[in-house]
Amino acid sequence: MTVSKRIIIKGLVQGVGFRPAIYRMAVSHNLNGTVENNNTGVIIFVEGDEKDVANFIENIPVKTPVASSITDIDISDSDIKNFSSFLITRSTSQSNEVTEVSPDIGVCPECLNDMKTQDNRLDYAFTNCTNCGPRFTIIKDLPYDRPKTTMDVFPMCSACNTEYTTILDRRFHAQPVACNNCGPHYSLHYNNETIDDIKSIINLTSSLIREGKILAIKGLGGYHLACDTFNNTSIEKLRFVKNREGKPLAVMFKDIESAKKYLYINEKEEELLTSWRRPIVLLKMKKDISRSISIGLNSIGVMLPYMPFHYMLFESLSTESIVLTSGNISDEPVIISNDEALNKLGKISDAVLTYNRDIHNRTDDSVAIVINNKSRLIRRSRSYTPSPVRLGLVTEGIFAAGAELVNCFCIGKGDQAILSQHIGDLKNLETLDFYKESVERFGKLFRFKPELAVMDLHPDYLSSVFVSKMNVPYIKVQHHHAHIASCMAEHMLDEKVIGISFDGTGLGDDGNVWGAEFMFCDLAGYERFTHFEYIPQPGGDAVSKHPWRMMLSYLMHYFGENATEEYPYLFTGINKPELLTVKSIIKKKLNCPLTSSAGRLFDAVSALLGVCMNSTYHAEAPMQLESVANCNTTESYEWNNSDCIGFKPTFAAIIDDIKNDVDISEIAGKFHNTVVDTVIQTVIKMRDINGINKVVLSGGSFQNSILLKKVEVQLEKNGFEYFSQSVVPSNDGGLALGQLAIGAKKRQLNLIK
Repeated sequence: MTVSKRIIIKGLVQGVGFRPAIYRMAVSHNLNGTVENNNTGVIIFVEGDEKDVANFIENIPVKTPVASSITDIDISDSDIKNFSSFLITRSTSQSNEVTEVSPDIGVCPECLNDMKTQDNRLDYAFTNCTNCGPRFTIIKDLPYDRPKTTMDVFPMCSACNTEYTTILDRRFHAQPVACNNCGPHYSLHYNNETIDDIKSIINLTSSLIREGKILAIKGLGGYHLACDTFNNTSIEKLRFVKNREGKPLAVMFKDIESAKKYLYINEKEEELLTSWRRPIVLLKMKKDISRSISIGLNSIGVMLPYMPFHYMLFESLSTESIVLTSGNISDEPVIISNDEALNKLGKISDAVLTYNRDIHNRTDDSVAIVINNKSRLIRRSRSYTPSPVRLGLVTEGIFAAGAELVNCFCIGKGDQAILSQHIGDLKNLETLDFYKESVERFGKLFRFKPELAVMDLHPDYLSSVFVSKMNVPYIKVQHHHAHIASCMAEHMLDEKVIGISFDGTGLGDDGNVWGAEFMFCDLAGYERFTHFEYIPQPGGDAVSKHPWRMMLSYLMHYFGENATEEYPYLFTGINKPELLTVKSIIKKKLNCPLTSSAGRLFDAVSALLGVCMNSTYHAEAPMQLESVANCNTTESYEWNNSDCIGFKPTFAAIIDDIKNDVDISEIAGKFHNTVVDTVIQTVIKMRDINGINKVVLSGGSFQNSILLKKVEVQLEKNGFEYFSQSVVPSNDGGLALGQLAIGAKKRQLNLIK
């Protein structure tokens, strides 16, 4: 019996070779009909034998491309139209509803092979197909068609057009399709000359890297600065010109085999490294790579090639790895403009490698780590953005502004939360301009009109100031409630949970600085159960750059103002006048906001052990402390648990261990175990009070692999159902998702005034 079906498929189904895959399946099942893209997804009309149609539908989730992601399939009966064949028809735009936009996809093996075998693509560094290549970085509008990308200025040659229009070809409707005869090309600017021949470019680039030079190289979502990973002199020069004194630098290895020589890589980490997303993955070092790459840490950020040019360069290089760090100065956004790169990066590098296709949407490399055999995003950008998170709530029209540090914003469409790419720290005009530009572009791309805005409780965040000027109703959300809601949203939780949020800072509803919060909460509200003890934070935000200040504050709080005289050896190397000044402002309570922050506690202990007295980048002290800790130790210290959680016995015991020359790694390990113990003992008490057995973990401190791993293991041992973050960062980069979820729930319950 002949049947006719109308099938609507939503999810990541455009720009990933979805329609050609549907075409091939339909033809193989002897079916007629059509498949088209529109801004809501993919629409299929299919006619044929009832059994063939059923088999076709069954195969859709199984045989579609690896980068696609189906979230919804709606199947309905349709009138028989007597199609004579199966056709891929032209894309349409029918409403303000949108389909998912594909993230950028690392180059596939087939395209790498084409670069060695196809006459028009020999050594062509922009080879791509429907299974790989740029997507989000070049798209300007939907539907995803070539005229609405930055490829619109490159007319296809006849050979590329034949592939583009041949249904069974791997490049059918591959919007960035190009070859040596018609596509974009690289140019190397060196010694006031411009070189356009790709072989000459590769040879000179590899020669310059061998000689210890620094190059600015245009990547997929922005410029990188590159040099030889094994040349300390080059790396130190790079740090100086980039104004990046101590922060770790990312490196790219030639292949997974090369990386394994220097790094411990388990099966899950290898899977993540070699995936089509190609993020930077934080890995433990097996042997020294370079003393200047990851100063004071036992881990390093590693990625593998994901652009054709990367593969071509490594074929010519003698080194197995290059530093590939963001192409910017200090805290400014990564540069995407050729003119700006030549002007700014040209002054600090020996050569600049450009290409003549525009980057429309700036994206940094994404960063991930594997903890308890589960990948966790630390920075969500290239190859992840703008894939949405689906909520069981109506999110339409909600704008969530995010926080100040590692900012991402979030917009609501239907039941989706669409997070922006990594924006950065909203502390300068350049980053704020990037933020505003990205909000505008997301509005256009996703047909988004704000009806409600959500911002952090802190009124001085530039993201909060932005919301206050939007001319739409807005609500304020407490920072740590938003963290917990972010994890809840990722796991589609909409119920009462025990929430634990550990991070560096966030304004509390009592006016103090929060950062180690135990809550009973749902999406609509929260009740603070307990927290780490309030400690004066001398100089406010200055403590994040000078962890010894928090050490001094803890010691004075627990042992009195004579702590500096009683434990002088703990203050070795600290400027005496500055020490007296900070001591004075603590005594007089001048610019000393009270903080319950887990991050500040880690700062203090890091300084106490002499691991990090002064920081050169955000969260350096806790990272250094984690790096030296013996994660295998099972001992811990005592702590106080009365009205809140206090650490006077902990500090006293740590000082005793220091006096007794206990190894620093052992002390750091025992301290981590102590924090784990505070979590477990507290949630057991919370469960005893109200019977809630679901524990939600969030906040930047849970990026600490020792802390998260041990907390999860102990929660499981004690019979808890626990949730931590994976596809969205637990740091402030995921905060906007929680803000949006809270806004959606409060709107649903009519709690917005």
